Order: sequence, then C-alpha cells, then structure tokens
Amino acid sequence: MAHIRSDVTFKSEGLNCKGWLYLPEGETGQKKPAIVMAHGFSAVKEMHLPNFAERFADAGFVVLVFDYRFTGEGEGEPRQHVIPEEQHKDYRNAITWISQHPEVDEERIGIWGSSYSGGHVLHLAAVDRRVKAVVAQVPLVHGFKNAQRLMRPDVLNNFIKDLNEYRRARYNGGEVQHVAVVAPEGQPSALPTPDSYEWFISTGGTIAPNWRNEVTLETMEAFLAYNPAGLIELISPTPLLMVVAENDELTPTDLAVEAFQRAREPKQLKIIPGGHFDAYTNPGLSHSAPAALNWFKKHLLEKETATELITQ
Repeated sequence: MAHIRSDVTFKSEGLNCKGWLYLPEGETGQKKPAIVMAHGFSAVKEMHLPNFAERFADAGFVVLVFDYRFTGEGEGEPRQHVIPEEQHKDYRNAITWISQHPEVDEERIGIWGSSYSGGHVLHLAAVDRRVKAVVAQVPLVHGFKNAQRLMRPDVLNNFIKDLNEYRRARYNGGEVQHVAVVAPEGQPSALPTPDSYEWFISTGGTIAPNWRNEVTLETMEAFLAYNPAGLIELISPTPLLMVVAENDELTPTDLAVEAFQRAREPKQLKIIPGGHFDAYTNPGLSHSAPAALNWFKKHLLEKETATELITQ
C-alpha cells in the first residue's frame, strides 16, 4: 500500500506545532487506526522518523509525525526548551487533533517514541487512556540514574551546583542560558557520549539542517528530575512494546530492562543489536521498525478484524 504525505499544523497550548501527516492511499472514507510520533532529546522530525512513519502508513495506519513547541518547526520561546511536561502536552494535543480526522478511528490510536520521547510515551500511556498501544524505543527511563551513568560523581555534583546558581540568576531576572547538546569528548554537553556527538553532528549536517546544537539550562534541570517510568505499572492494560538496544551507552540497556520488568502484561521486550542510534537506520532499522509495526498491527489493526468477526 502506498501513502501520501502532507504538511500539517495543529495548536498546542496556544502555539503551532508543525508536522507531517501520512495517509494510506485507497479505502478513503474508512476509519483507520492512527499512530502519533515525535523525536527525542532536542531532535527534530527529519532525523530518520520517516523511516518508521512510511512503513506504518504503507501498512494502513494514519501517521502524525510532529515537532514539539520550542524546537524544529514548532513555535515558542525560548528556543530549544526541552521540558518533558510541555512535550507531554504536545503529544496529548496531537492525539486530540488526529482523533478528529475524518479518516481516523479515535478508539484505535497508538503512540511511538524513541530515546527521550521513548520515556514520554511510557508516561503518557500510563495516564492517557485514549492510547490503545505504545512502543517505547531505546527509552530514557530515569533522568537522574541516567546522568549518574554518563557523568563522574564530582562532575555531576558540580553541574548541579551550576544549575542551582543559574536558578538563582533566573529568579533575579538573568537571561536564558544554553548548553550544547553534543560536543567533542572532554567538552561540556548534555549528551556526553561519542556516538551521540557523531550521530547528531552527522545527521544534523545532512538531513536535518534546522536542528540546533543547544538546549536551555532549564532543560537539564528537568532532565535530572524526570522519571518517565515511575508509573510504568499503570500502563496495563494498554499493550506495551519496549525496544532496547543491547549495547546502549546513552540510555543504558539495563536501566530500560529493569523498568520493563516492573511493567504489567500485556507487554513485550525486543532486544535489538547495536547501540542507541543504530535503531534509526539499517541494519538496526530492520529489527526496530518491523517489531514496532507488528505490535501496532496486532493491537490496532487485528483488533478491528476481531471486532468485525464478533459482530457478524
């Protein structure tokens, strides 16, 4: 099945989020399941999300891929303000918007997230019962525990002191400050792993020219306080698939697996080869994308077929 992609805009908290809407060709007028997707920490939709959205749309799903407020094509100031609670609002407003599309069955909406948004969808699936299936790919599950893996204790302690001083400066009218998302080894950055630097600089320089290599320092405060898997037990009975890279250094594999163990059925864990960023392109994509597609088909598409058989 082929698909058509169009540019769309929807409102979130009074500002515009922009994205792509993928519609399967054929069968117009028939209600279809939908999938809402957004990217991870500071990332924009151009950063390989079409690799997944196209597969979902070709399988019969309506797909919305969007940029959050404050990043990419999303409106809002300050720029590069990556705050989980705000991004949750954008996801939920995206769900509301897509649920009103004439070709969408609002009772069959799934959400997909990766890395930081992999954490977002864990939280959202636990609190928003409109979500009927969820895929969390290489997810961040606990901000502070993650930071402890990426930073030496003395470096982390000094960073927290800097954040406290910045909070005081903000309170007294100081200007917004930023930190680099990635930087060469030895220089301060939000994501201090070599594969993060290579992926963001390469991807931003080739297919995502509107990605910016900075986030506000408030972003880092929010990162340390973020515990997206804190309600993971409440996702059930919504079906959860967690896709975890076996050698993930950015969002450590064992932290994700431990969080998955606390989730209740129905759930599935898919371990894929490679590191954090290998999930987005081949050969890793050949493992991550089919797993997600099969999960959504099982719980959103096949659900429709089963309902039809019962009512006949």
